[in-house]
Order: sequence, then C-alpha cells, then structure tokens
Amino acid sequence: MRIKEILINIVTISVIVILPHTELIPNFGYSIPIILFVWLILKYSNETFSTIGFSLKQFEPKSILIGGLVAVLTLGFMQLIFFPVLENFVVFDETEVGLHTFIKANKWQYFFIVIMGWVVGGFYEEIVFHGFIRTRLAKMIQGKYATAIAFIVTATIFGAYHYQLGGAGLINALIVGAVYLGLFLFYKRNLWYSIFCHGVYNTIVITLIYLDHI
Repeated sequence: MRIKEILINIVTISVIVILPHTELIPNFGYSIPIILFVWLILKYSNETFSTIGFSLKQFEPKSILIGGLVAVLTLGFMQLIFFPVLENFVVFDETEVGLHTFIKANKWQYFFIVIMGWVVGGFYEEIVFHGFIRTRLAKMIQGKYATAIAFIVTATIFGAYHYQLGGAGLINALIVGAVYLGLFLFYKRNLWYSIFCHGVYNTIVITLIYLDHI
C-alpha cells in the first residue's frame, strides 16, 4: 500500500473516532457526514460498501436469528458472569451518563433511542468500524498476522470510542465489540450478522435502562 493511501486511511479513521466526540454535530447527526466521507474514500479506492461486507445481496434471513441469539447470550454473559466476577477485583466509579436520564424521561425518548440504537449502533457503527476500519487496518498491516492484528486494534479502537461510558462501559464495548467483529468474520465478512447482533443488544440494554433494571 502506498504512503498516500496509508495517510488517507489514518486521517479517515481519526475523523470517524474523533468527530462524534467534538459535539460539533449534535444528536447523532455526525453519522451522516462520516458515512458520506467513508463512501468517498471507498470510491477513491475503487471499492463499494459491498467490498467491506455490506450490501442488500449479502442479506441472509438467518442473520436475524443468529445475530439476535448471540446478542442475548453475550448480554447474559456480561451481566450475569463477567462483571459480577470482575467487580470482586476491580471497583468501578459511578459514571453519570446523560443518555440514561434521557431514555428514562418518557416513552417517546425511549423509542427514539431504540431507533438510534439500530440506525447508529447497528448499521452506522458496524459499517464504519467493523467493516471500514477493520479492512483499512488489514490492508495497511498486511502479512500473515494482518487479520489477527486488525481484529485486536479494531476492537481496541471501538472500546476506546465509548470512553464516555466510564471504565465499565469501555470494557463492555471492547468485549462486546469483539463479539460483533468475530461474528462478522465468522460469517465470511457479512455485516448483516453483526448488525442484527448489535441492534438487538442495544435494544435490550436500552429497554433495561428505561425500566430501571440496570
């Protein structure tokens, strides 16, 4: 890969990770310019969204069932096993997340966040992180261990991207993000599986927050 392409990829990845946290574009609006930016970079490289694992032709009905099942199992493991065990060794500071207050305010705001959990979480994040960023990293790294290294770096970036959720939230995003990414790779780089897994996971968590169970 040429130096110019490497620099373009680094800049694009930086924009994806940093722009949403600047709050220059509020209310999830950042997703629109970023997805357009990603499209332009793909076009520049003579690629399309299908190249990174997303197209209507790649949709498989079983991805709904498998994605949903993996989401439930992953959430159960994180809430009932992983964090209860981890909290015996690590004390996490309470983090005030404004989004939680917004969700609990009324049912319409709850429904809005559920929709955003699918549009931004399920579709946007899977396309730009586990589709675009992972493929850019794999191309930049190359070699025998490119897939493994790109997997680890992508999962780490995804976890760090959610730093505003506090220590526990960051760890949760890192591990659950690795599950989404693993699902994507296992099913021959088909993003539909991770999209449904991510969307269902978000829906359950948002509902539990609304009901004040977590």
